[in-house]
Amino acid sequence: MRNTAKITTAVLAAGALTLGLTACGSGKDSASGSSGPLIVAASPVPHAEILTFVKDNLAQKAGLDLEVKEFTDYVTPNTATEDGSVGANYFQNQPYLDDFNKKNGTHIVPVVTVHLEPLGLYSSKVKSVEDLKSGATVAVPNDTVNEARALKLLAANGLITLKDGAGNSATPADITKNPKNLKFKELEAAQTPRSLNDVDAAVVNGNYAIEADLKPAEDALVLESAKDNPYGNFLAVKEGNEDDPRVKKLAKLLTSAEVKKFIEDKYAGSVIASF
Repeated sequence: MRNTAKITTAVLAAGALTLGLTACGSGKDSASGSSGPLIVAASPVPHAEILTFVKDNLAQKAGLDLEVKEFTDYVTPNTATEDGSVGANYFQNQPYLDDFNKKNGTHIVPVVTVHLEPLGLYSSKVKSVEDLKSGATVAVPNDTVNEARALKLLAANGLITLKDGAGNSATPADITKNPKNLKFKELEAAQTPRSLNDVDAAVVNGNYAIEADLKPAEDALVLESAKDNPYGNFLAVKEGNEDDPRVKKLAKLLTSAEVKKFIEDKYAGSVIASF
């Protein structure tokens, strides 16, 4: 039910995006062809900020005409990349993309991994996971991969136990032990930080945490480990566009020493370069 609603919303949003780009004079050739500006769809923080740094400081010297389009959801960037409204996107990780392609029949592929945003558990009501009371309500993202990722974070910190093999599609139904009798509230990922006054704790994606003025490295009750983490965020394109010269230039710039320093200086451990 929720997936149907989200896909319908995405179709409408992608249509609106296409109209918007046409109205601005950015036709399909400039989005997905090999000439004109490379239009990249991105989440505002940190993805669009990183791209804007590249645009303002590195792109001109590299001969790259870069345009950044911001989106606040995790669906439209892929549908827009698929239909050619944009030439690339930068917002997601491999488990999410695998799930999205499978469910939506899209053909998006990764180009280069740039950074990791550790997922964290936050609360405005308690100072530690030990302080969570029996029956506490925890908000989690409602898309398949991020919900599973949230539950795995809770399991790694002893709050719940998941059945063997739950993997990247785990849901609360896969919980085998729940000593605190936690209740789960499934929300759109972007809504989880806004729920902090209404729930006892919330698992929040790194980009949305930063947008909400949370500092993952300081404010999270528990935080994902960066070691061997499969959730690095990457630049992605529609299959067949990997060799677009503009995409290759951007991939090189996104994994440059200048970008690594920018990430380290600006995000102070809340975003971690993956190269």
